[in-house]
Amino acid sequence: MTKEGIFYDDDGDLSLLDGKTVAILGFGSQGHAHALNLKDSGVDVVVGLREDSPSRAEAEAEGLEVLSVAEAASRGDIVMILLPDEMQSEVWEEEIADGIAPGNLLMFAHGFSIRFDQITPPEGVDVGMVAPKGPGHMVRRQYVEGSGVPCLMAVDQDASGNARDLVLAYAIGIGGGRAGIIETTFKDECETDLFGEQAVLCGGATELVRAGFDTLVEAGYDPRLAYFEVLHELKLIVDLMYEKGIQGMRYSISNTAEYGDITRGNRVVGEESRQAMKQILADIQSGEFATEWIAENQAGGENFQRMREEGKEHEIEKVGAELRSMMHWIDTEF
Repeated sequence: MTKEGIFYDDDGDLSLLDGKTVAILGFGSQGHAHALNLKDSGVDVVVGLREDSPSRAEAEAEGLEVLSVAEAASRGDIVMILLPDEMQSEVWEEEIADGIAPGNLLMFAHGFSIRFDQITPPEGVDVGMVAPKGPGHMVRRQYVEGSGVPCLMAVDQDASGNARDLVLAYAIGIGGGRAGIIETTFKDECETDLFGEQAVLCGGATELVRAGFDTLVEAGYDPRLAYFEVLHELKLIVDLMYEKGIQGMRYSISNTAEYGDITRGNRVVGEESRQAMKQILADIQSGEFATEWIAENQAGGENFQRMREEGKEHEIEKVGAELRSMMHWIDTEF
């Protein structure tokens, strides 16, 4: 481990997974990457899916043994739950819990179910997390290319005394040790992840884009110009920040753009926005958001679906669809 507290391949022991079966429950974005990377690392892997899952054929085509969720949970010495947050509690009670035996390692890629008490693991079971900081297709591609995606790891319950070493071995098995593995807690991973999604990456960014679009259109500008200036070109700026950081992005843009950034940005995201962010974080920390999200799903998600449909009707979606159809290099399907 380096002085910065980051683990690499040499800091762990992948052979700790020898003789153990890892059950991957789910075969979506993260599930397929974890299963295939572990398999290619020499680990015994089974996949747990519903009988009618459209992913079953895909997993079998990759040479993976596919079982029902309950069978896979029972087979696994290490059981990684890679199901949507809102499904985990019900599936845990109905199909997973009975198969988790003392000495098993129960794994997650996000802290939600443990942080907000949606799943209560039994005593005698290790509980850990490995959360790659990238989508599954990147986790898989980087592994195949001989690299890896940085991961977070955490241990919430160490019944065996070996949980930390096993969790680190798992992270190395999916390629995280090639890039760096940072140790954290379920609480910190969950709360920062939710905050990032709500305040910046998804909620903050989408609302900022729509507000900019509306401002230009209401002022009489062509909606197509508005779309290009506040949404289409956002990728250029985000890519520069992703590759070079904020100051590197500023170095790469025009002096006019940089001056406007420095002098006007804090007018848009000013004290009111910062206070709103603090309240969003407080709602996450207190469990208020989790309670709301759980209740929404228990009620059938009617309000969620209504908001989805309303979002599709915004003018920026219609203008954007037309303009994206002109850009043949963009994959427009979702």
